[in-house]
Amino acid sequence: MRISHPIEPVFDEKSEILILGSFPSVKSREQMFFYGHPQNRFWKVMANVTGDNVPESIDEKRAFLLKNHIAVWDVIAQCDIEGSSDSSIKDVKANDLSRILAKANIKKICCNGAKSWELYNKYIKPVTGREAVKLPSTSPANAAWSVERLAAAWKAALV
Repeated sequence: MRISHPIEPVFDEKSEILILGSFPSVKSREQMFFYGHPQNRFWKVMANVTGDNVPESIDEKRAFLLKNHIAVWDVIAQCDIEGSSDSSIKDVKANDLSRILAKANIKKICCNGAKSWELYNKYIKPVTGREAVKLPSTSPANAAWSVERLAAAWKAALV
């Protein structure tokens, strides 16, 4: 099914790290905010990395990101996808990152998972010329990685 990305990016002029997922899950699209599936470890990992409490509400999550100078969006603007499965993604139209890169002082771009990184390199890097760091996915599908192991890998890349 062809779906357009429904969530606006989170960033401001103080954002220094841009974290890109592939495309929002069904749960995230329902909540209209990033990493909305209760089993996704993104918020736990970010709290571990920053030393903050895990944000609960969407307002808390948005404030958490901005306070920590983190921007969040996804590589894909539009695609065909079955449910939330990255492996089913086809016919990709990439997001235009220029609106973030022109306003924010992004020093590092990180991709949450292999699919995000692969699509970033295929569609966005040729436009921006900027390298991205591939981080292990916080998705529940990446069950081989514990929250602790994810947090250690993310902390090494982000700090």
